[in-house]
Amino acid sequence: MHARKHERGLWAWAMYDWANAGFCTLVQTFVFAAYFTRSVAADQATGTALWGNTMGIAGLFIGVGGPLLGALADSSGRRKPWIGAFTLLCVSATALLWFVRPAQEYVLPAMVLVCVGTIGSEYANIFYNAMLPDLTERSRMGRWSGWGWGMGYAGGLVCLVLALYGFVDKNAFISLPRTNAEHVRATMLLSALWYLGFSLPLFLKTPDTPYTGRSPRQAVGNALRQLRSSLVRIREYRHIALFLLARMFYNDGLTTMFAFGGIYAAGTFGMPASEVILFGIGLNVTAGLGAAFFAWLDDTSGPKTVITGALLGLIGCGLAMLTVQTKLMFWIFGLLLGIFVGPVQASSRTWLAHAAPPGLRTQMFGLFALSGKLTSFAGPLLVGWLTLASGSQRVGMAAVIALFVAGFALMAMVPRAKNTHQTVPGRDDNA
Repeated sequence: MHARKHERGLWAWAMYDWANAGFCTLVQTFVFAAYFTRSVAADQATGTALWGNTMGIAGLFIGVGGPLLGALADSSGRRKPWIGAFTLLCVSATALLWFVRPAQEYVLPAMVLVCVGTIGSEYANIFYNAMLPDLTERSRMGRWSGWGWGMGYAGGLVCLVLALYGFVDKNAFISLPRTNAEHVRATMLLSALWYLGFSLPLFLKTPDTPYTGRSPRQAVGNALRQLRSSLVRIREYRHIALFLLARMFYNDGLTTMFAFGGIYAAGTFGMPASEVILFGIGLNVTAGLGAAFFAWLDDTSGPKTVITGALLGLIGCGLAMLTVQTKLMFWIFGLLLGIFVGPVQASSRTWLAHAAPPGLRTQMFGLFALSGKLTSFAGPLLVGWLTLASGSQRVGMAAVIALFVAGFALMAMVPRAKNTHQTVPGRDDNA
């Protein structure tokens, strides 16, 4: 009954994943990342290292601020105002990327805007993720988490198609000058409008948790005490701490893979912008299918089973992508890899939604963001430095596989979420 009551709100909640995909696919992965390294930076090796620095700096801000913001939201109650503020921050930074021309004097502005946009997107997701347990019962969280990720990949797919055939392709629907890469820069405006427009259903249709009545000063003070208490009592949440440690490694691998996927395709296999977008379209198709299929397995077999199985798939396909020599084989293993990307992310969200104490959920998702970002600077920096030192993107991207392996080894020791929830202090079995 709880799930049926909020069915419309749940679909509006999942639509936010669709909205956020406009930033993830066009800015972080397939279009602006490749444009920056190929056309804005001095050369691709330097651009790869600078992009890594940008993602690393953003990761530090997210890792430090995420848990405090999560604790503040738990104290004040409401989540949607936070989502709205950080969504607008990301949208504004993305729109301003239109002014980044293919010249080295735009390197610093590009890095600042991408950094700010990434911080806004990730901070918004802390509060967005924490809404799920209040919208549906435990037996359905896995499928809704998976469906949300699936909608994100579907949104990324449609957004990439519009970018390719609307602006980038030689026969694009909207013909723009190409002397200063206007056809590529215009996709940043598309990304901003996409994120802004499709985020509206969440604010209009999805119910929020009630306001606690605490003043901002009281909420901040309570948040600091709550966060300090959680960090001191972390031994009571050993299973959550171990899970967050495992996620720190494998999510760092995913973040690095997203940050350099388009760069690797363009640099190692010589893909032009249009082909990188086509590859992104294909990857979003397989990722969306994987997220939707494994969503059912999450509810039946548990999120841990999905996470460990998907990590094995990522390791196998990732190794193949680093060793193949032909573009065709890169396409094949890249599309196969996409199947396993969504399930790792969606089931990680489900595991914590099951295990987190009800009164500390947003704070725990702040720590969730911390685990995903505390060392997120390491992967991109390592890839950038290894690429510079070796002159090979293949060598640099090998760091991603190492992070997946470390995450899998730790995740194997994490207990099943539905069992661990029973040992968490302050639990609510009806949550």
